[in-house]
Amino acid sequence: MKEGIHPKYDESKVTCACGESFTSGSIKKELKVEICSKCHPFYTGKQRFIDAGGRVDKFKKKFNL
Repeated sequence: MKEGIHPKYDESKVTCACGESFTSGSIKKELKVEICSKCHPFYTGKQRFIDAGGRVDKFKKKFNL
């Protein structure tokens, strides 16, 4: 690697919209994110499955299939 062309990689503070904060590595000192593993529905187990059957019927009806 060439010297002097890469940004300095340092520890940074990551803050989520839910209020959770943790440290990670980045070239920026502070990062703000909208969703993290503490509030993401997939990781919290609160994920809902949407019934897509109604959408398929609506599409077929719209295009006379």
